[in-house]
Amino acid sequence: MTDAVDLGYSEVEQELRANVRALLAARAPQSATLARTESAQPVDTALWRALSVELGVTGLAVPEKSGGAGASWRETAVVLEELGRAAAPVPYLGSAVLATAALLAADETVLLPTVASGEHVAALAVPFAAAPGTAFPDTVRVDADGLLHGTVRLVADATTADVLLVPAVGAGGPALYAVGDFTAVPVVSLDMTRPLADLALDGASGRLVAEGDAALRAVDAALTAGAALLASEQLGVAEWALETTLAYVKQRHQFGRPVGSFQAVKHRLADLWVAVAQLRAVARNAADALATGSAELPVAAALAQAFASQVAVTAAEEAVQLHGGIGFTWEHPAHLYLKRAKSGSIALGTADRHRARLAALVDLPAPTL
Repeated sequence: MTDAVDLGYSEVEQELRANVRALLAARAPQSATLARTESAQPVDTALWRALSVELGVTGLAVPEKSGGAGASWRETAVVLEELGRAAAPVPYLGSAVLATAALLAADETVLLPTVASGEHVAALAVPFAAAPGTAFPDTVRVDADGLLHGTVRLVADATTADVLLVPAVGAGGPALYAVGDFTAVPVVSLDMTRPLADLALDGASGRLVAEGDAALRAVDAALTAGAALLASEQLGVAEWALETTLAYVKQRHQFGRPVGSFQAVKHRLADLWVAVAQLRAVARNAADALATGSAELPVAAALAQAFASQVAVTAAEEAVQLHGGIGFTWEHPAHLYLKRAKSGSIALGTADRHRARLAALVDLPAPTL
């Protein structure tokens, strides 16, 4: 029998949440994020510096001996909840989760401290839709001189990265390289707060981080960690949508009554409250499994993503609809959350793909995709 998982938040985690929320309220108000989406610089680099330097949250899961805070992935999940709640335009998922998890799995000691401190922004050079358990990427090849050639499409957080972790295949098999010489071409993406880019490597040199089975493990560990913790960001999106909509229907009146007093609205929000509570449980379970190194992590991550993406999308859609006409305007931030939820629903594997993986992990017949 496995030990019961503590799904609650510790005092340290609650204090961390309060600090992150206060910083985001002061430095990343929704009006500023909306304005930023129409600018040439959608990512808030000043906010990133504040998160890394003032709060030190970019290396929470990294041991102190490697330049990190020596906390855990549970604390990282709390930060992601708040970043989701604010739709914050920072490369936290790409650098502090995906790249950091790959470096930790590879026992890398040179780049990891600078990524943990936020000095370097790193990105894992895989398509944002790549899911745990999929084949090792093979779009980048290593030539006889050890130089990298190839392209990688739709990579998250690459436009602000100054170093890439590039999976590549050469004569010696799979490998993972740290690359600083690359071209990132931004592409139009639905979620303007998390830009995607196509990467081009034409004879780029890189430093070998891992090879063979170690490279396979590093990439899969990164994708698994990303899938597990993306659920926490999706939880933040859903919580914002629920809380904001509840507040709106209490003060918005029609026919002399608050909109929230109508039974149909009550039922929709009650169902959403239940779904968000369930999402909180699966997200916390996945974060705890990652933090403790549980053997159940693949199951927890697949379960989280099989459930989280649809709840986040539903919550954001309800926010838009129940806000009435104002919810459909550009000036209201609801569309930021809907876009974040929609893009997150295909990130690191769709819900259907995770359901199929979950079925395989627990020996159930796989659903038809």
